[in-house]
Amino acid sequence: MATARGNFHWYELVTPDPAGAGAFYSKVVGWGLQDVGQGMSYTLLQVNGKGVAGIAPAPDGERAGISRPGWLGYVAVDDVDGFAVKVREAGGKVLSEPMDIPGILRFATVADPHGAVFILYKGFAAEGPPTGGPDDAGVFGWRELWAGDGPKAFDFYSGLFGWTKADAMDMGPMGTYQTFAVDGETVGAVMTKPPNVLAPVWNYYIQVDSIGAAAERVKAAGGTVLMGPQAVPNGSWIIQGLDPQGVAFSLLSSKE
Repeated sequence: MATARGNFHWYELVTPDPAGAGAFYSKVVGWGLQDVGQGMSYTLLQVNGKGVAGIAPAPDGERAGISRPGWLGYVAVDDVDGFAVKVREAGGKVLSEPMDIPGILRFATVADPHGAVFILYKGFAAEGPPTGGPDDAGVFGWRELWAGDGPKAFDFYSGLFGWTKADAMDMGPMGTYQTFAVDGETVGAVMTKPPNVLAPVWNYYIQVDSIGAAAERVKAAGGTVLMGPQAVPNGSWIIQGLDPQGVAFSLLSSKE
């Protein structure tokens, strides 16, 4: 697959109400929705007619290892089975053994040593999902791990995928916000989770046209803004919230 190993290239919302969630994110982000059909209960979230993420029904036995609704990130690898072994060897867990979705991808659901869940995958298509620039709404612009132990988590992912340290920010009592790069491009960060976050988790930021306008759309569509709008050091703006089904999400924009 034409994607760099060790980078996030797909995202998936597991939710108890796929139709309601699709309607919410379509209004807030502007995503187009497409039912994939073919006997699968799965909705593509699209930008300009191309899928960037998907919505799947909440765990019902079909997706072993996923215990609660939330957003998941897929990390591209060249050998899913081999990387599942590496996850175990590095102290993580394999929550569902490698399996195929015929003609689409091979994947395994795994967790880092502190329990943050992500997915290893290799797609069968010649090209990966579309990416975009910092002003392109609907793509994912940042990835953030709220880790059980930030430095140890960074070592785990760096050893697994070859991530390298980029800028680091001292956040006082909250510790260090360590950004990481994949193939020289800074794409996310790792930090020790705040006390109010109950368990380690990956947090993904969806780009929108304007953070203020998006915050109003969140409220109008039945969601809740928990934090923000807030400026971040690179000049962008963020909000964090809950969708109507109670799933946490984050939005990012270069415009207030």
